Order: sequence, then structure tokens, then C-alpha cells
Amino acid sequence: MDVRFLGGADEVGRSAVLVDDSLLLDFGLTTETPPRTPVGDVDPDAVVVSHGHLDHAGAVPSLVAGERDPEIHWTPPTRDLCRALARNTLKLHGNTYRCPFTEAEVARVAQFSVTHGYGEPFEAAGYEVTLFDAGHIPGSAHVLVDDGETRLLYTGDFHTDDQRLVSGTTARPAADAVICESTYADVSHEDRRAVEERFAESVQTALWEGGTVVVPAFAIGRTQEMLLLCADHGVPCYVDGMGVEVTEMLRGHPDFVRDPDALDRAAGHARVVTGRNGQRKRIADQQTAIVTTSGMLSGGPAMTYVPAIRGNPTNKITLTGYQVEGTPGRELLETGRAEIDGHVMPVSARVEQYDFSAHADREGLLDFLDAYRDATVLVNHGDRCGEFAAELRSAGVDATAPEIGGVETV
Repeated sequence: MDVRFLGGADEVGRSAVLVDDSLLLDFGLTTETPPRTPVGDVDPDAVVVSHGHLDHAGAVPSLVAGERDPEIHWTPPTRDLCRALARNTLKLHGNTYRCPFTEAEVARVAQFSVTHGYGEPFEAAGYEVTLFDAGHIPGSAHVLVDDGETRLLYTGDFHTDDQRLVSGTTARPAADAVICESTYADVSHEDRRAVEERFAESVQTALWEGGTVVVPAFAIGRTQEMLLLCADHGVPCYVDGMGVEVTEMLRGHPDFVRDPDALDRAAGHARVVTGRNGQRKRIADQQTAIVTTSGMLSGGPAMTYVPAIRGNPTNKITLTGYQVEGTPGRELLETGRAEIDGHVMPVSARVEQYDFSAHADREGLLDFLDAYRDATVLVNHGDRCGEFAAELRSAGVDATAPEIGGVETV
């Protein structure tokens, strides 16, 4: 197989891998403004989407532009999440250079959509393809591609430890070559339960002191994780932004979440924000936690809550995920101020960051790859792919870190 990296090589974002110029694995966007799409003009026979995050699925509707008609293969949650992402991108950036597709193309996606469960082989672009639970978010998948001679495993994003929303991956299908993500190749995650206890104690303390806690969270996966945590610890909370829609969507796919009953209870525990009649400003004065988009403070209802609570040191902003360089969330962590709606605002409220990552850390990656010591490993989706590949080589693994636009034969 010839494997071409159109994105996601030595970077996090716009993941896209083309196999033999016919089968595309993922087609995402970067989180930059404006976002970048994968390189080259691609017209695959079929595309398989590993999961419903913007950096892996954000540009999928553009694949059905004009006369293009590739089959789009994914799990049912990934299909629904991708469509929700596309609608949100249209809402924010439609008919601008920031949006790589049109409303008509989003509608056309349904015509070419084919859904699959885990462990069910199917044909795509002449290959036998099987999806395996990747333990990242609901519906996330490792993608195994078999041409009869070579078995290629594309890991997508994955986690080897359990989260409240999904269980960690246990899949290790036999493969001759592995395209492996490396987001946290140089990080060891703190014990998840310890992080949860610190977070819950911090939020409860702030509320007891009379404060308000804003919890910026990614709409897909992280919001639901926070709602499950708040419900389990009895923390009063609101949920706002795109996470409201995503939570209801995931409740409709109980086979793809770890504990559907717990998710139902968490959704019932959280009060939904409609945003009407000045509701957000009233909530910002309450002793409550507010789980809201965006996770990096780059848009969404957080743009109302942060200015409203920033002046009181009793209040808190608890960042729950990685903050990309150049985002307001990263700026807030490093400088104590952030640019919100074009205004640089000093923040007196306490700012905290918690590692609720849905990615395998260094130990998880090495444990996963231990099953593939005799395979060719292509390291992607990380900021230090070359360094991690070199470490693998020193341990006797045939590992390389491809470049954008580069072709590897496996």
C-alpha cells in the first residue's frame, strides 16, 4: 500500500491519510483562524471517518462537492457528530473563507453515508475494512484496512484508560503496519480519579465560598464527562452551548457509551441554558458550575460568562483540556488575561487547569504499540512525531514520522 499524508503529520489537526489514491482515512480541519484543510486536491472512491472531532471530520462535507460521490463510512455517533459539527461551522463561518463547504454539501453527506458497528467487516474502495472501539469518544474507531496482502491499522485518536463516558480501548487487531497518533507521547497523565477528586473539591469549595465556576469544555466528549462528574459529586450545574445538543444526541446511542443510565441521570441533573431574556447574566451571579463551550475560550457562551465573573477572586475558571497556543485559553493561563470579543481583559477570578484528556499518554501509547513490535509504525498526530519515532527505533521498532504530502509504502 502507498500511504500519503495529506494532514496530521508532525501536527495536531486536519488529519487525512490517503491509501493508494482511493481510500481516504479522515478529513479534518485545524483549529486555527482561518482553519487549514488537508493539502492537495483529493477525490477518493470512499472515505472512512475515525471519529467526530473537528480535526478528523471537520472538512468531510467538502468531499461531496460538485460531481464527487465517495461513500462515507463511519459509526452512527460519528455520522451524527460530524453533521452537528458541519452545521455549527456553517452557523459560525458559512459563506466565508473560513468554511470549506456549503449548506448544500452538508445536506448531500446523507446520500453517501454508510454506518457500521464495531467488528463488522465491510468493503470500501476495494478493501476490507473493520472498525474497532478506540475508547476516545462515543463512536470513535481504530480503522483496519486489508487489501489481501497487507493489513494497515489506522489508530485514529484513542485512550487505553477508562473514562466516565467510554471505556478504554482493548482492541489489538493483527496488523503489518500501524499509523499511530502521538498527541501525548511525552506526557504521563495523572491518575484520573485523583484529577476528578481535585476538580470536584475545588468546585465545591468555590461554591461554598459564594463563587461561580465557569467550566469551559469541548462540546463533544468533554462536556458529557463534566456533567457525569458533577452529577456523581452532587455539584449543581448548568450546561450551555453546543454541548446541549451533543449530550442529547449521544443519549440516542446508548450502545456506544459506557453507562447510558448514568448519562441520562447526568443530563437530568444539569439545567439547560436557553440564553433567552438575559438568562446567562443571571446565572453568572449564582453559586453554581457552568459547563459551556468553547473549551479554549475561542467562542461560544463562554464569551458571556468569563467577562461576567472575571472581576471576583472568589470565582473560578476551570479549564478542562489542552489549550492550543494562540487561543484565549492559553493566553489566560500564561498571562492572567485574555482577549474576549476583541477586548483584552484582566481576570481576577482564579484560573485552574485539569487534565481530562481523552488521549492515551506516553505509557498508554507504548503499551498499545507493544502489540506491534514487528509491524511498521508511522507516527502522526503530534507535536513531536519525529522524536517519538526515534525513541521507538531505539527500542527496535521500525518507526518513522512522515511529512505532510509525503508517501510511505507499507
